[in-house]
Amino acid sequence: MSLVGRGHGTVYSVVAAVVLSAILALSALPAAPTSAAPARSPGPLPAGFLWGVASSGFQSEGHSPDSNWTRYIAAGKTADPIGTSVDFRHRYLDDIARAASLGTKVYRIGVEWARVEPRPGMLAARELDYYDAVVKAIVAAGMRPMITLDHWVYPGWIADRGGWADPGTLPAWLRHNRIIVDRYAKYHPLWITVNEPSAYVMKEVQFGGLPARAARTMFDRLVSAHRTMYAYIHRKDPGAQVSSNVAYIPTVEPGLDGLFLDRVRDRLDYVGLDYYYSVSPTDISAVSAGTGEFWKASVAADGLYYSLRDMAGRFPGKPLYVVEAGMATENGKPRPDRYRRADHLRDLVYWLQRARRDGVPVIGFNYWSLTDNYEWGSYTPRFGLYTVNVLSDPTLARHPTDAVAAYREVIAANGVGRTYRPTRPATFCSLVAAPASCLAPAR
Repeated sequence: MSLVGRGHGTVYSVVAAVVLSAILALSALPAAPTSAAPARSPGPLPAGFLWGVASSGFQSEGHSPDSNWTRYIAAGKTADPIGTSVDFRHRYLDDIARAASLGTKVYRIGVEWARVEPRPGMLAARELDYYDAVVKAIVAAGMRPMITLDHWVYPGWIADRGGWADPGTLPAWLRHNRIIVDRYAKYHPLWITVNEPSAYVMKEVQFGGLPARAARTMFDRLVSAHRTMYAYIHRKDPGAQVSSNVAYIPTVEPGLDGLFLDRVRDRLDYVGLDYYYSVSPTDISAVSAGTGEFWKASVAADGLYYSLRDMAGRFPGKPLYVVEAGMATENGKPRPDRYRRADHLRDLVYWLQRARRDGVPVIGFNYWSLTDNYEWGSYTPRFGLYTVNVLSDPTLARHPTDAVAAYREVIAANGVGRTYRPTRPATFCSLVAAPASCLAPAR
């Protein structure tokens, strides 16, 4: 999952700055039209649209080997220890079957460097066998793997050397990931090189893995990592589809993209984006994401439309893929805004279809996540289609939420029907992609 961890003032300040700067910018602009246009049909999706579910290795596997993140946890920088997580490491066959039963065509996983190379140059054959089995099970279930090469976790021996501040990290990263590509290119997966680069750098600074002065250096090295691996993947599989997904942050995303995505735009086969939170002049609850109370943050589904429209305008000709989208609850309890997971899912799909109808070339959508998991420090935020009570249920049973049936129906119908209308009205003056999202609203 994306964006932020618990209780970090830096993140709170960033979110607050986004809100305030957007409001100030909009105050000088003409008022948006107030007459509501007739409600529009969401429009059809192409037959080959890619429905999927998303996960990451560290967040779901459990039994984690030495890494930057196990060290952050051991140092007391998180609310909860990770422990078993949801034990995907030993229950992957059942979870893959759950995903297949929904009708999904894509299953996103991460291959954890810390598992595969626990010491420099030493490959763990047992862990490579495990990832072999996971990828084969996804393919056997009729789904296409989406493989993330870096989802914010690196081995403890890399941490000992200084993490991404050390010039030796990039060549070590490339050496490891060439091994992964060599092993799995034959399955023609979708590839994500680096998960949410801006959030990755922010996390490393927040948790002490990177000095703030080295943030730009880390961005430079992640750019080099992506560009080099893009070329390598295409040598192994000329028809490969390679990208990096961004955590879409309202209003300021174009500026953030100058740090990474704009620098690799010629090495993107599709543009991946993650959408979670919304902001408007009358709703700044997104600041709750900065304090770890994700369930209090506005998740207005129409923001997905604006983020897609913005990315399509800035990356013309590139297909778009929603690599992550979802909604948090607090330990599975009803949200304060009473938004149900099934309704939010359908509303997201409606706005995705509206974007496609309006010419945005979106090709896929992954729900985050199949099961609840470890949300970078805490088990309290729940994003799963299936709830897992990690801290209180030693059996780690998967309990379906109302969104399981909803997603199965959406996939079977390849979207919501022509008569579907969102359960929540469109946001008044959304600031997701300000000022356009306010001045050119979708009704």
